[in-house]
Amino acid sequence: MAMDSVGERKGKSRLPRWVVTPLAVVVVLIVGLVSWTLYQNNYDIREEKVMITGGSVPLPGVLALPEQGDGPFGLVVFVHGDGPIDATHETFYRPLWESFAKAGYASLSWDKPGVNGAPGNWLDQSMDDRAAETEAAIEWARGRSDIDPSRIGLWGASQAGWVMPKVVNLDPDVAFVIAVGTAINWLEQGEFNTIAELSERNASTDEFEKARVDRAKNLEQLARDASFGDLVASGEATDGLTEDRWNFIRKNYRSDARADLETVEVPVLLMLGVHDVNVDIADTERVYRELLDSPGQLVVKKYSDGTHSLVKKNLEDSELMSTLVAILAPRSLFVPGYLADQTAFLEGIHG
Repeated sequence: MAMDSVGERKGKSRLPRWVVTPLAVVVVLIVGLVSWTLYQNNYDIREEKVMITGGSVPLPGVLALPEQGDGPFGLVVFVHGDGPIDATHETFYRPLWESFAKAGYASLSWDKPGVNGAPGNWLDQSMDDRAAETEAAIEWARGRSDIDPSRIGLWGASQAGWVMPKVVNLDPDVAFVIAVGTAINWLEQGEFNTIAELSERNASTDEFEKARVDRAKNLEQLARDASFGDLVASGEATDGLTEDRWNFIRKNYRSDARADLETVEVPVLLMLGVHDVNVDIADTERVYRELLDSPGQLVVKKYSDGTHSLVKKNLEDSELMSTLVAILAPRSLFVPGYLADQTAFLEGIHG
C-alpha cells in the first residue's frame, strides 16, 4: 500500500467508532418513538370484551377494570354523545377509564347500535330509548360478582345530558352523575351552536341571515312532522342531511332536561369548557345550579382552555397537532385537571 508524504498508509478511510451514521440515527429515533408511543398508550386497566344483554338488542362492549384486585369495584357506565361512537370512542375514553380505575372504579361502555356491526341503528333511538338501553346495561352489570351494585354511576357527554337524568329517575340506586358539556334544551342548543360556529369563523352577515332563514324553515317542517320526502319535495335545503338523521331529529328535537333534572338527588359533577361552541355553558350551569340545589350535591368545574370535549383549544384547532398528541401522548389531549378532578370526585363520594 502506498505511503503519503508524512508516512501514513493510504487506503480506504474508516469512520471513528464514535461517529454515528445518519441511518443509525434514524433507526434509534424510530425505535425510541415506537417505544414511547407504546408506553403512552399502555394504561393501568384490564379490558374485557363483553356482550351486554337485557336491552332491545345485545350490544358488544368493553368492561375496563382496575389493573389490580378482584373487586367488587364501583362502576362508571358511559353514555355517549351524538354520532356513531364505538365502545372506546376510538381510544378517546381510555385515559378516563384509567383515571376512574385509580379511584377503584371499573368502566363500562358499548358500541352504539349499528356501529362496528352492533345490531340496530342508533339513529332510530329516542332519548327514552337510550335511557332504557343504559338501564339495561346497569342491570347486566349488577349481575357480575366483581361489580359493587351500590357504587354504580353514570358518565356522559353532550347529548347524554338528555339521557342521564332519565336513567337516574328510572333507577333510584344510581349513585352519581358526571356530566361533560351537557345541554339543556335541544332547540336552544342548536341555535346557540349555529351562531357560535358562524361567529368563530367570522362569517358574513349574509351567511348569518341564510342560516337563520334555513333554520326557521326546518323548524316549520318539524312542527308539522314532515317526512324527509316532504322536506325534499318542499325544496328546503338539506345540506347533506340524510333521511335517518332527519327522523332522529324528529324524534328528539323537543328534548329538554329540566323536568328530569329537577328530580335528580344524587351527587353530580358538571364539567364545562369555556371554549364550547356546541353548548351554551352559561345556560347549562345556571339550570343545573337552580335545579340541583341540595347542599353539596352539585360540583361545577370550568376549564378556561377547554372545548366541548374538554380537549385543549389549541389542539382542537389543529387536526395535525391533535392527531399527533392523540398518538404520542393521549392523556395530554385534555385540559389540565380534567382527569384528576374526576378521580377526586369518585374518591370523595364514598370517602
